[in-house]
Amino acid sequence: MIIDSLDNAHRYHGLGPKFVKAFDYLRQTDFSKLEKGKYEIDGTSIFAIVNEYQTVDPSGEQMESHKKYIDVQYIVQGEEQIGHDFLNGQAPSKAYDEEADYMLFAEKPSFFSKLAQHDFAVFFPSDLHMPNLTAHTPKQVKKVVIKISVA
Repeated sequence: MIIDSLDNAHRYHGLGPKFVKAFDYLRQTDFSKLEKGKYEIDGTSIFAIVNEYQTVDPSGEQMESHKKYIDVQYIVQGEEQIGHDFLNGQAPSKAYDEEADYMLFAEKPSFFSKLAQHDFAVFFPSDLHMPNLTAHTPKQVKKVVIKISVA
C-alpha cells in the first residue's frame, strides 16, 4: 500500500504506464464538474468511480480486498480515515465475488490513516482496506477511486 499526496505522484510512475495514466487523470480532471458515476480512462483496464458520501463509524464496517484491480483512492474534498492491514491468510467473512471483485474480512484493521483533500492511497490485492470512516466527526467527502487492472 502507498499513502501520499498527489503532489508526490511522480514518485510512483515506476509502477508502470497504467499508474502514470491514473495519476495524470487525477491531476488533469476538474472533479467539481463531474457527478457521481463511473468514468472510462482506458477501457476496462483503468476506470474511475466518483462518489460522494458521509463518513461512517468503523464499528459496523469490514475490511475488503480485490483480486482483479488495484485501488487508487483519492480525496477530492473532505477527509476520512481509512483502516488497513496486510492480507496474510485471513479467512474472508464474505467469499470472493468475482463479478464485483471483492471479498470482506471481519478482522479489525491494525493501522488507520487519515486522508485529506489531495491525498491518495493505493491498495494492491495483498492489502486489506476499510475506507469511508469518520476520523472525529462525520464529514462529507468527495472521492475518486481509480481501478487499475492487475493484468
